[in-house]
Amino acid sequence: MIKRFINLEWKQYFRSSYWQKSIAINILMVFFALYFVAMFLGLGFGLLFILKKTFPEQDAFVVANGFLFFWIIGDLMMRFFLQKLPVMSVKPLLTLPIKRSTVVNYVLGKSAVSFFNFLPLFAIIPFSIMLIRDGYATSMVLTWMFTMIIIVLIINFLNFIIEAFSAEKELSFLPIIIVVGVLFGLDNFELLPMKSLIGNSLIGIANNPILILIPITVLLLCYGYNYKILKGKLFLDSSLKSKVTEVKVADLSWTKRFGDIAPFMQLDLKLIWRNKRTKSMAMLLVIGLLYGLFFYPQPMYRDMEFMFAFIGVFSTGFFLINFGQFIPAWDSGYYKMLMSQNIKYEQYLRSKFILMIMSVAILFILGIPYVYFGWKILIAHFAAAIYNIGVNSHVILYGGSFNRKKIDLDKKAAFNYQGTGAVQWLIGIPLMVLPMGLFGLTNWLVGFEAAVALLIVLGVTGIVLHKKLMKLITKKYLDSKYKMINAFSQDN
Repeated sequence: MIKRFINLEWKQYFRSSYWQKSIAINILMVFFALYFVAMFLGLGFGLLFILKKTFPEQDAFVVANGFLFFWIIGDLMMRFFLQKLPVMSVKPLLTLPIKRSTVVNYVLGKSAVSFFNFLPLFAIIPFSIMLIRDGYATSMVLTWMFTMIIIVLIINFLNFIIEAFSAEKELSFLPIIIVVGVLFGLDNFELLPMKSLIGNSLIGIANNPILILIPITVLLLCYGYNYKILKGKLFLDSSLKSKVTEVKVADLSWTKRFGDIAPFMQLDLKLIWRNKRTKSMAMLLVIGLLYGLFFYPQPMYRDMEFMFAFIGVFSTGFFLINFGQFIPAWDSGYYKMLMSQNIKYEQYLRSKFILMIMSVAILFILGIPYVYFGWKILIAHFAAAIYNIGVNSHVILYGGSFNRKKIDLDKKAAFNYQGTGAVQWLIGIPLMVLPMGLFGLTNWLVGFEAAVALLIVLGVTGIVLHKKLMKLITKKYLDSKYKMINAFSQDN
């Protein structure tokens, strides 16, 4: 039966229109896979020499095990965002005399042969070979190698458990952030030395092979829990059951003060809070707000004044960039209906413009505590906020007129490139690179005050010319109206 499943999936993959349309992307992915394989092979064969050179007075094997904690939490986080549980079209199979347990075991077994599970082996096996060549006991190294393979599989199934919990509770990436954050915090604040605990445990298992039964037991428990979750959802009528959700009504009466654009603002705010992708995008605002904390606490970055503009534009314009670059693709599901209504396109665009500039103002105010790192940083952020309002808001609205890709609002935002095209990559030049270049060049030639003044002048100029710019942008959208309707009516 497993052989038939493999045969069916093989035919489904190569006969699908996706394969024909995305053959170039598949070739590119193969090159990326080969690149990472080469990198891991290089790490596997060279790690022993690097550790001996970096820690000459310590046992290289002990040092390597000490760092495995960071590899585990890093691997867990990357899998959550990049790896998905392999699925197959099970509905037709449920009407046939095939055991549900067979289907579930096939799906879980298929996940075990994922590229994410094979990739670490290109580092683990070469490193084990180098350890044996260096004089370490063969039995100890082989036990350690098999333990590492088991840990890779544990991470594989643990990832699916976290993903299932996130999907059930609609918490997006919050659970993985909590899990990784708690583990890292326990080690960093020395509440529970995770680094030495995992390192010593692996060395103990390597020296006492009977202890490998512990990770094997953990693996079986993770597999069994995944099996229980999937089998409980594998029913023919499971998709027919209507999902009961609690409707939360927010008071949006404050939007009425914006006049004729209030209905559009209300629709956008409801869209943001009621859909998975937009909701997770809104949660990412915390990352944008705290972006400066990755740089400013380090003295070397505080001396790089040209970076202030880049961080300021990104921090105050995080919502503007992430929400604005997909206008009007957010409404692609009902864009045809929207365009059939008797509405002014300028009102539709102005509502989105107001939301974006409001977000810039709010993020700047919330970022005022950055003054702790120096008054120049706060001044640069203020100039960047004015630049975002006057220049970037118009640039990103104009760029939206070239959007031709539909967006599924039920997918998570993190590492989701649906709806992303050449426009989203090219627009980053005027949005981020241009203000940083202008600020850095003026700061170098004239001074910090002149660089700040330049961004403010450009932003104020955009604000003064707002009405004229909006007329040009609206005309561009109207010219592209039917092309967008046609594009959004098709699946990507």
